[in-house]
Amino acid sequence: MASRQSELSSSSSSLPKTRWWSKETVAIVTGANKGIGFALVKRMAELGLTVILTARDNTRGMKAIDSLNKLGLHVYYHQLDVSDTFSIQAFTSWFANNFTALDILVNNAAISFNDIHENSVEHAETVICTNFYGPKRLIEELWPVFRCSSTVTRILNISSRLGLLSKLRNEELRNMLLDEENISEKQIEGLVNLFVENVKDGTWKSKGWPELWTDYAVSKLALNAYSIVLARDYKGKGISVNCYCPGFTQTSMTGGKGKYTAQGAAEIGVILALLPPLHLPTGKFYLGSNPPNIYSKI
Repeated sequence: MASRQSELSSSSSSLPKTRWWSKETVAIVTGANKGIGFALVKRMAELGLTVILTARDNTRGMKAIDSLNKLGLHVYYHQLDVSDTFSIQAFTSWFANNFTALDILVNNAAISFNDIHENSVEHAETVICTNFYGPKRLIEELWPVFRCSSTVTRILNISSRLGLLSKLRNEELRNMLLDEENISEKQIEGLVNLFVENVKDGTWKSKGWPELWTDYAVSKLALNAYSIVLARDYKGKGISVNCYCPGFTQTSMTGGKGKYTAQGAAEIGVILALLPPLHLPTGKFYLGSNPPNIYSKI
């Protein structure tokens, strides 16, 4: 999304001045038992949407639901491990049996096995499976239940600036991704497969992959590219697809370190998820930690 980045402005509005959503607006947030995901669910529930909290671990998921219930918020819950195809299918089946349509999907679930200043790729396959293939497979399974309304339906992928094209030093791969009009899912999958092969044969350091949190960065690079493909292929067909990097946020992934709180990051994520229909873009990568001016910045 190199050509479609939007820096978030600090002199901005917060939520849309006109409330377009209602209790009938259904949102799913993955990886939501803690951190940014939990804060996203809490804020959307406060604003009156019907929200489904998902978590890989049932015990932690139910604990999160209990804490929201104590605040007087009613939120639905179902177990979902985005790295497990059968879990995705079971979740999708449950959703289809309990809800009419899906309006908002926030793909937040992600993992990294590195500390802040580490860069091991020991778990590269697991990271790619969770952070790239997880959202991709979930979107594919949920596709039949999306409402597909040009004014309502949207996907927001929580991504990272570590996955920007500027971080990719391999010129051939970067040029391939820059060709947004022709890039395909097959090429993106080929890219992550090549990375995993380079990890296995020990050549990844010399192949021009991102230097910081390499496996995580590649997974987000692929997610960004996939988002561009979806936005391009479904433009004008009732669905918006955008990415959001919350910045260096205080979560378990960062060991509690960071410039921003999970609540602050989620507040902006909700603003992006609830952009007013007349100002709803697609194929955007939002970078920053301040609310976007939803009336003039897009």
